[in-house]
Amino acid sequence: MLFRSGGRTHEIQRLIGRSLRQAVDLKKLGERSILVDCDVLVADGGTRCASITGGWIALALAMRKKGIEAQLARHIAAVSVGIVGGRPMLDLPYEEDSRADVDLNVVGTDDGGFVEIQGTAEQEPFNRASFDQLLGLASSRSEEHTSELQSQSTISYAVFCLK
Repeated sequence: MLFRSGGRTHEIQRLIGRSLRQAVDLKKLGERSILVDCDVLVADGGTRCASITGGWIALALAMRKKGIEAQLARHIAAVSVGIVGGRPMLDLPYEEDSRADVDLNVVGTDDGGFVEIQGTAEQEPFNRASFDQLLGLASSRSEEHTSELQSQSTISYAVFCLK
């Protein structure tokens, strides 16, 4: 029997793929395919974000090993933020993610851009001020991650990202 991904799994795969494609200059890469396998064992926001950031590290290392690192267009990192009990929080683990009033996953670039923003109000809608506050938290953490990626760009950085 052939394994088929469910809707949620497929959407997570697409999120990771969209994010990683933004890291590469596809025109310079040419007709090459790069397969990055990111296993998401628990699909909370933090795990998805760790898969994107870890996937970028794997992609950058693979491209360096093949001598095509110049086709990397940018560094990317993903961050999970949310509002839990009325407090904005960074890097939500499952326990906080599962009871968050607002859950936001943000994929950012080293130049301050955004690749993807996914947000959900679990009970009540959230306002623009809350969104801006969460986006500010996510941006600052994403900038920290991409700055570290630029200075170290080694697999040892994965341990830092996945904490």
